[in-house]
Amino acid sequence: MTRTVTAAPSAPRARAHTSGTTAQEQLLRAAGELFYREGVRAVGVEAVVERAGVNKMSLYRQFASKDELVVAYLEQSDATFFERFEGSIAKHPGNPVRQFAQYFEDLAERASAKDYRGCPFVNVSAEFPDASHPARLCVSRNKAKLMARLAEISTEAGADDPQALADALALLIEGIYAASQTYGPGCGPIKAAPRVAAALVAAACANAPGAELPGGNSAQPD
Repeated sequence: MTRTVTAAPSAPRARAHTSGTTAQEQLLRAAGELFYREGVRAVGVEAVVERAGVNKMSLYRQFASKDELVVAYLEQSDATFFERFEGSIAKHPGNPVRQFAQYFEDLAERASAKDYRGCPFVNVSAEFPDASHPARLCVSRNKAKLMARLAEISTEAGADDPQALADALALLIEGIYAASQTYGPGCGPIKAAPRVAAALVAAACANAPGAELPGGNSAQPD
């Protein structure tokens, strides 16, 4: 009589130890991908750990809680946002009107990508109604920094009311974020945004020395 020997199921392999710095980088990369694509509340720490390829203990060595991980994700998103923003501005040194035009052109292009999920700060704000939550405080800081930067460039452009122009452009930026998710990538409202921004800037800076009207004509007499 032949005996059948059934192999015992193998125990799950323990994940190799990952150094603190490497684990943090892997966790933030994984959290960034998952939180942005699927939402913060929908993604558990187990999914982040699995995506990062580290063990759960590594996560809690780096971040005391999921909220702390969310804050780290938003701080990284803030750095990425302003790196892109300043990258657009830097293409036209000393020309604030063209800087605004370039930024809206670049944002419209980015918001037309198929995998674009809007602004991570807007997304998180919708998920956390408590304005005092650490994640919402990150949102407030990002938006305040952007508003200050828009007002600064508006002042450099010679706007009659720099804060009013900054407010209008901030509203347009938020509209691009929303349109990318409601109307879809490459939609008409997104394509129109650079033209709308140019009109807002031209109207606000019509009395500035050397200002140009749409079409490249100077608003000042020769």
